[in-house]
Amino acid sequence: MALYQALIELADDHLVLGQRLSEWCGHAPILEEDLALSNFALDVIGTARSLYAYAAEVEGKGRSEDDLAYLRSEREYLNCLLVERPNVDFAHTMLRQFYFASLMEPFWQAAVNSDDKVIAGIAGKAVKEMAYHIRHAGEWIVRLGDGTEESGARMRAAIVALHPYWEEMFTPCECDALPDRAALRSGWEANVKAVFAEAGLEWPEPVYGHVGGRKGEHSEVLGRMLSDMQYLQRAHPGATW
Repeated sequence: MALYQALIELADDHLVLGQRLSEWCGHAPILEEDLALSNFALDVIGTARSLYAYAAEVEGKGRSEDDLAYLRSEREYLNCLLVERPNVDFAHTMLRQFYFASLMEPFWQAAVNSDDKVIAGIAGKAVKEMAYHIRHAGEWIVRLGDGTEESGARMRAAIVALHPYWEEMFTPCECDALPDRAALRSGWEANVKAVFAEAGLEWPEPVYGHVGGRKGEHSEVLGRMLSDMQYLQRAHPGATW
């Protein structure tokens, strides 16, 4: 079913990104960012929960949001490859977050008007969170890109590393209840390029884009992440607090 697959794609994007962001807890460069990144993780995981719960309802097989999050294999995850990329350093994390939020803010803004009331409700909350994520991450891109020689070099390295992954975010969605991601690409590029210009950063030349995440074809880093994330549920099936 198109709606179920579209919900799973979105939920997986948010859950995997949330897991990556949570890896910064206790390790961020300053205390304020430790709190900010933890809150970002909670935001996107909260959205993932709502999407998984609705996907389980649409599927109608008696599965729960926890089943969808913790009891699927790596090949069953349909997230884009960008969100599973390792943190590497703070520059990589901020750029990945900016890329993702710069798509999801207009996506959820459009989804607020969906005829599907559940999706519209999820969008109403998520769009406010993404607006803050864009502002926060964008400010860091400017600060790092136009900062010291070291910070600028790290941000440029992050751009090179992540450039092959952003196009997959715009894989068309065939579900009428959700906005067409492909239609948001030109606006996304304009927004990102404007922030790069402010930061004194150059937009890279086109490169071969890595795809496959929407088909369950992932890099090895996702498998390692899931082994950590799913350990408790798999080691103690059905465990409750």
